[in-house]
Amino acid sequence: MSAIVYDLKRKEEMRDMVHRAVEALAQGSLVVVPTETVYGLIASGLHAPAIERLAALKARAPQYPNPLAFGVKSADDALDYAPDLTSLGRRLARRCWPGPLTMVTPGPHRDSVIQRLPKSVRKVTVLPGTIAMRAPAHEFTMQVFRLNAGPVILTTVSEDGQSHAATVDEVPPSIRSSVDLIFDAGPCRFSQPSTIVRIDGNCWNVLRQGVMDQNTLKRMSEITILLVCTGNTCRSPMAAGLLRSRLAAGLQIPTADLSSRGIHIVSAGVAAMSGAPASQQAIQVGTQIGFELHDHCSQQVSERLVQEADLILTMTDGHRQSLLSRWPQAASRTFTITRDQGDISDPIGLPVEYYARCADQINQALDWWLNHHPVLQEALASPADGNSGSDGPAQ
Repeated sequence: MSAIVYDLKRKEEMRDMVHRAVEALAQGSLVVVPTETVYGLIASGLHAPAIERLAALKARAPQYPNPLAFGVKSADDALDYAPDLTSLGRRLARRCWPGPLTMVTPGPHRDSVIQRLPKSVRKVTVLPGTIAMRAPAHEFTMQVFRLNAGPVILTTVSEDGQSHAATVDEVPPSIRSSVDLIFDAGPCRFSQPSTIVRIDGNCWNVLRQGVMDQNTLKRMSEITILLVCTGNTCRSPMAAGLLRSRLAAGLQIPTADLSSRGIHIVSAGVAAMSGAPASQQAIQVGTQIGFELHDHCSQQVSERLVQEADLILTMTDGHRQSLLSRWPQAASRTFTITRDQGDISDPIGLPVEYYARCADQINQALDWWLNHHPVLQEALASPADGNSGSDGPAQ
């Protein structure tokens, strides 16, 4: 019997269509949905017979060693499946999702929600000793993920692991006759599959070429650390200069070479005027200590800076609270630089010796972060070519 096809191009019916898809998943149906890459085939991870049907329909070839993917709603949602996701994995999830990236990581962790799924479901989603996750950039499918009770298992619509359906007309007859519902949103935006990347520690390896190319992945995997104060003319620029100097010393490279290692240290202010220079006292102290602030231009904290930062260190708890009031999703990455041992006092307008004391206080506070925080440990272990990944065989 052929699947029922619903037309998603009529936007006024979208909400009803989402509920139909969610209801079908709860009943154990196999559903074809659109993504930004190619059409996907989904089933409820709580419904073992449906997953068994899905796995049999896909008939994964032996040379394709990736598990069926978990459809996740966000980078934070991914931590329910992979609680020990590395800083690189969290960075790629935060920057690339929703988007055309499938991430394969070791798993599952003992605290993963996957451990509570039926054994037959784990058998096809943990293979071999890894799990895959994907957050498609398609509003209909993401709404289905958000409303569905429990995990959604996701794979591409293909018979041989090679030919993928970019339109509903390209869904193979064998799949069309075996699924229950098909939601037609027209041609997929990219019309090629997602890139599959395996994460091992803080290295990545491309398992399947897709929408995201090598250069994009390299850029998305680079480390960014954000230092924040009020006006971005003294405390945070000095903190950024000190951190650059210490990372460069640890790597035994000039500070100018940090960016080629994929390490970016930026500063901003919660109430900064754009384009102001560093204060003369901050410039003088920097020169005495060994870093330059002559070219510094102030900038205000923005959503883009917060989104991209792997670690955000604020000079005071007030700065931290200000950031989190606007971007609460950054709470797990935002800390006062002194680790709750008091604020870095603002030396603005005071003699240069106060700036020197401020720099010394910042430098002492950086000791803990450099010795303990995983992102800075990753930075200190960055390879000489600035690329922590490579192309693997296209699968």
